Amino acid sequence: MQVEVTGILGLIHLALTIYAIVKIVGSSAGTGSKVLWILLVLLLPVVGLILWLLFGPS
Repeated sequence: MQVEVTGILGLIHLALTIYAIVKIVGSSAGTGSKVLWILLVLLLPVVGLILWLLFGPS
């Protein structure tokens, strides 16, 4: 059971990360801002996604 739950949570996290990166790249923010947000989302996976959802470029 543990393997299935971990796998599902991993897939959900991967989908959210890809969604965030696509939205960041497609935003009207400057290039530097986009790079910083992408690095934040990739280097701090859970915290980066939460911060992007709350404060990210819209």
